[in-house]
Amino acid sequence: MKGDFSFPTTVIFGAGRLAELPQRLHALGVRRPLVVTDPGLLKSEAYRVFERVKGTDWPVFSEVHPNPVEADVEAGARAYRVGQCDGVVALGGGSAMDVGKAIRLLIRRPEVPLSAFDFHADWSGLPPLVTIPTTAGTGSEVGRSSVIIVGGEKRVIFHPALLASLAILDPELTLGLPATLTAATGADALTHCIESFTSPVFHPLCDGIALEGIRLIAEALPRAVRNGQDVEARGLMLVAAMMGGVAFQKDLGAVHSLAHPLSTICGMHHGTANALCLPVVMEFNARRKPGLYRRVGAALGLREPTDAETIERVRGLLSEIGLGPGLSRFGVKATHLEALTEQAYADGCHRTNPVPVTKEDLRALYEQAM
Repeated sequence: MKGDFSFPTTVIFGAGRLAELPQRLHALGVRRPLVVTDPGLLKSEAYRVFERVKGTDWPVFSEVHPNPVEADVEAGARAYRVGQCDGVVALGGGSAMDVGKAIRLLIRRPEVPLSAFDFHADWSGLPPLVTIPTTAGTGSEVGRSSVIIVGGEKRVIFHPALLASLAILDPELTLGLPATLTAATGADALTHCIESFTSPVFHPLCDGIALEGIRLIAEALPRAVRNGQDVEARGLMLVAAMMGGVAFQKDLGAVHSLAHPLSTICGMHHGTANALCLPVVMEFNARRKPGLYRRVGAALGLREPTDAETIERVRGLLSEIGLGPGLSRFGVKATHLEALTEQAYADGCHRTNPVPVTKEDLRALYEQAM
């Protein structure tokens, strides 16, 4: 066996830790950061909390779409140059953080469009980045990838240089998150932990992190959905989502290959798409690899669980937070299946699924999830 293990991101966690942002930026040599966020967040309580520490001369770029596109990154890079910025603060969910990461690529090498991104090129010297999540789901704050729609398809742009210089996890920023979004983002974190743990890639450090993330989500997610002011539950979910983001450097699986096209083609929230596909993929995997989910079930609080009991526990948890089955309830139609299947098969995540998946399998999984 061989493996390369890296956990380099500095993370500070706790209620009120956002207040440290100005001094932390100063330590990174950043005087005038570009704040990258989305238009919805500007009206939120989280942004009002952020404004208490925001510098008066920090430019704000807020034109990030829920499923970000290449034009968002290009517009953000222009705002960075016009504002004469020297760093990036990405505030929001995964979309804002993904755009914030990718903007730095265009600042470093403006002649290279995202469609021509080359992993093997020299990407050293990217501007400093501070990530501040206002949702608990993607784990993008500690990720080394950016997911952007390029040429009509979701593209995962990956490079270790994309890692943030600092991530700030402050649960006070998530207190105003609606229950539906709390559920969807929490389901995203759960999927990250389950898929990364069951990926066959050898990475025992990520395995341990994923299992503890599952345990924390089972404890905290229903509480956070029921009572958005539960600071402890909100904090545990931020930590669990971050752990999922660390764990899936190991890789993901077929759930994400199914979910990505549902966002691109049908406009579905990524966490919701994951939630609706997760149980059917788990059943598919368990039939071909019995015992795969027993340790997942133990992390979910079951004693000596079978695969079937674990999958039922996952269904129950998703149902408890309002994410019952049925893609058709979210506007997915049979006429979408061909395009969805083509994009799902082209998506690389299923290559590290615990069992092989064919194009026909992916279509059948969509049909089951309908």
